[in-house]
Amino acid sequence: MKTVFSVGWNRSVQPRKQRKFRYNAPLHVRVRFVSAHLSPELRKRHGRRSLPLKSGDVVKVQAGSFKGKAGKVSSVDTKRVSAYIEGIESSRRDGTKVFVPVAVSSLMIVELNEEGGRRVLKNGRKTS
Repeated sequence: MKTVFSVGWNRSVQPRKQRKFRYNAPLHVRVRFVSAHLSPELRKRHGRRSLPLKSGDVVKVQAGSFKGKAGKVSSVDTKRVSAYIEGIESSRRDGTKVFVPVAVSSLMIVELNEEGGRRVLKNGRKTS
């Protein structure tokens, strides 16, 4: 197995090598790991199954202790492959509220943030 990270490498079916690929991936590659499923309505409209998360998207939590809650994405952490969502918070002992990181794999995008027009959708079209 290669010691230097290679974007083109994806041949092994061994879980240890797949984990190594994900753990050692640089941040510009990890952006691809931060994709979430689209809701059925958005799938029909855009002809895509999933899109990378962007701050401002409205998402619904599908699994975990916050299952069923929805909120706007305040920030996306590519290093941790997680997102911070408004309304999904934990309180510390002193009473301050803190955002809880939620795994991107357990999120579904309900409404897209279409500001900026940087998202490429069906057939290379941009959203705005």
